[in-house]
Amino acid sequence: MKRTIPLLIVIILGMMFVMHTFVPHKVSQDFYDWFQKWIKVITSFAIVLGVGSLLMVHYSKIKRKAPAWGYSWVTIAALVGTSAVGFIWGIDEGTPYMWIFENVNAPLGATMFSLLAFYMASAAYKAFRARSMEATLLLIAAIIVMLGRVSIGNAITHWIPDITQWILNVPNLAAKRAIKLGVGLGMTATSLKIILGIERTYLGGGK
Repeated sequence: MKRTIPLLIVIILGMMFVMHTFVPHKVSQDFYDWFQKWIKVITSFAIVLGVGSLLMVHYSKIKRKAPAWGYSWVTIAALVGTSAVGFIWGIDEGTPYMWIFENVNAPLGATMFSLLAFYMASAAYKAFRARSMEATLLLIAAIIVMLGRVSIGNAITHWIPDITQWILNVPNLAAKRAIKLGVGLGMTATSLKIILGIERTYLGGGK
């Protein structure tokens, strides 16, 4: 019963949402609106579970003196401190919570994204080595696109920005659409397997 009831809930709700999407009706719309309200309640419990899981994981690291366990103290202190500040003074503009967000969280996020630029440059250097025909085409396209996005490209010739736009609008867009189609088909197949009860690994405990 521990696996049968959750499986029945997933199958019934999955079928109902499929009907809501492909067979629009007032009954299905009312059910969808009602379910959206319940999602807010479920999300609240999910946040509690997430915070509890975070505290348990980092407490375990601190207790075992795991490698880099000092960062676990920083994580717990930041979680508790930020939550306390938000509960006491609120999260409106001008509150200490917003000060933390604007002067601590935002700069940290910018730092992480700036580091990604160096990783991307390293990956591009490795990928753009002209060791094969495909790598050579990738290198040429990358050079044209980079030149077309800066003023020096237009200064060399007006053809570079035009070719850049063609690359972005034709082969690049076609590849993006192909990837999205593949992702969509994969999501559809996985959803059908879950709704029909074929895929049950999310229930835990193996098959």
